[in-house]
Amino acid sequence: MKPFSPKPQTTSSTTPCGSSDRPVIRLCGVELHPDLSGALFVPDYNALLVADLHFEKGSSHAHRGVHLPPYDTRSTVAVLELLIDQYRPDRLVSLGDSFHDQTAGDRIDASDLTRIRALSERTDTVWLTGNHDPVLPAEIGGAVAQEIALGPLTLTHIPAAGAQGQIAGHLHPVATIVRRGRKVRRKCFAGNSGRLIMPALGAYTGGLSVWAEPFAELFADGKFTAWMLGRDRIHKVASENLRRR
Repeated sequence: MKPFSPKPQTTSSTTPCGSSDRPVIRLCGVELHPDLSGALFVPDYNALLVADLHFEKGSSHAHRGVHLPPYDTRSTVAVLELLIDQYRPDRLVSLGDSFHDQTAGDRIDASDLTRIRALSERTDTVWLTGNHDPVLPAEIGGAVAQEIALGPLTLTHIPAAGAQGQIAGHLHPVATIVRRGRKVRRKCFAGNSGRLIMPALGAYTGGLSVWAEPFAELFADGKFTAWMLGRDRIHKVASENLRRR
């Protein structure tokens, strides 16, 4: 794994303005700051993590006769640009499935590709390979790896049962609660003391219930926390308070 060292300690806070009311996730002694977009900021390493961007999912569906507005890549790139402007990270790590399929690089608009390349040039960028994109277009810049180490943490695409200190994507977690008699379903971070699964950041990405079988293998005792992405804040909810259906 490619390791990253922690950033030098300074007397100033690395927490962006206005984020003091956001929950902090702790994994293996490392503070993680979830963002409403579904990104994750790691102050100790000045690193910004994103997962499952699925660039060109719209054009993939169009190729199969399901016509969606072809602007999902542009929308997702715009979110990334705003995140980098806000957090000003030293490094950006995309945890796999950045592209929706192996021919997405052939379909992507040249202007969108230029903007992605510009992101890679603004910060030390690592694209982790995923099951949708085991090979990434060389034109996007940055480095490519299967997984990397961030201090005691392992960043990868597909989560593995029994792993400790793992941050992964792949499963697109969503959780449901009942509020004022209504079901509310939201993307979420899902984690326990050993791992954290990130929500999908891509504009056209769906979600999988945190009670689905793949999560049962990761949270065998059924005890975990969901950090649900609300409209203006992130809600921390224990698994026993989540609806199963």
